[in-house]
Order: sequence, then structure tokens, then C-alpha cells
Amino acid sequence: MSDIFQEVDEELRAERARRLLFRYGGWLIAAAVAVLAATGAFEYRQWRQHQADEKLATRYLDAVHAATAEPRDTKQAMAGFAAIIPEAGPGYRDLASLQQAALQAETGHLAEALAIWDRLANAADTDKPLARLAALLSVQHQLDSGDPAMLTSRLEALEAPDDPYHALATEMRALLALRLGKTDDAKKIFSSLSHDGTAPPGLRQRAGALLAELGG
Repeated sequence: MSDIFQEVDEELRAERARRLLFRYGGWLIAAAVAVLAATGAFEYRQWRQHQADEKLATRYLDAVHAATAEPRDTKQAMAGFAAIIPEAGPGYRDLASLQQAALQAETGHLAEALAIWDRLANAADTDKPLARLAALLSVQHQLDSGDPAMLTSRLEALEAPDDPYHALATEMRALLALRLGKTDDAKKIFSSLSHDGTAPPGLRQRAGALLAELGG
């Protein structure tokens, strides 16, 4: 009988940890996108001077403003990003596509968002950090319902030490383990993350907190 109560207790702790990871992991990725949105126009103008002019930069920033202002004008933002994509070079095109996908997901059009993220992740001319971010966002939005084998494969591809999002990918693999009822595997991943000196301090702290939540 004690084994049954122990199993129930572990499942409850796993569910609490899963909810926490969704809550804070989602905010972290949203912050990454926000940083790209805020700095991307300037950086890509420096890196790709021959592909972006002042007019295009202004249009992109106008669309970002429409997407982030209070109150937000989603319709105007979507129209602005959609107009930029076919005209711009890879830099602004891909940033506008990321913004477009985020808005699609937020407004309930997940299939459309996934199509954009997957296209960016697989296109040969997408800047590598943006391609990796697109792949990570695609996985994040399928963690609750996507095919586990597919998600595992995509996360493993993002966990190379030189990948800019390797720690976040590892954190998502722990979340996937919780979804599959593999609490011990999740504990091992969180334990490893909490001691990973290459992971951001906030992520290490969160991993330690989630490990404690799971009774690790």
C-alpha cells in the first residue's frame, strides 16, 4: 500500500514541477524573442548592410511597436511583418517571420506558427542562432502533444555544447520526461543542469528548485 501512495505522491510532485517549468520556461523564451526583437534591427543592419535600408528598418520597427504597444494592434503588426517578409533579405525577413509566428501562436493559430518556425529552422539561409531559436520554439509549443520520439530527436540536436540554446533544450527534455512519466530521468537532467557551469545562473537555480519540487 505504501508503494501506491509513493507513486501518487511522485506523480503530484511531477505535475507541480511541470507546471512550474511551463510557467518560467515560457517566460525565458519569450524574453529571448523580445531581446531579438529589440536588438535585431540594429545588429542585422550592421551585419547585412547590403540587404537592409533605412526604410525597411523603419517599417520593421513600426511593426514591432504595433505588436508590443499598449493596447497592441495585432492586425497592423501582422500586416507589417507579412509585407516585409517577401521584400527583405534574410536578416529582416527572418526576424519578421519570428515575430509573425509568435503572433500566430498567441492568437490561437498554432499550426501556422509551427509551419513558420519549422521553415526557419530548416532553411539553409537562416542565420544559425535564429534557426536554433525557431527550432526551440517549435518544440516548446508541442511538448504537451507532439510525438515524443520527434521531440526528443529535435531537442538532442539543440543540446550541442556550442549551441546558444543548449541549456534551454536540456530543460525541455526534462519537461518531456515528466510528460512521459519518467520522473527519475527528469531528476537526473535537473540535477545535471543545476551544476552546469555553462548554463545561465537563473536556469541553474530553476533546475535546482524543480529538482527539490520533485523530491530529488
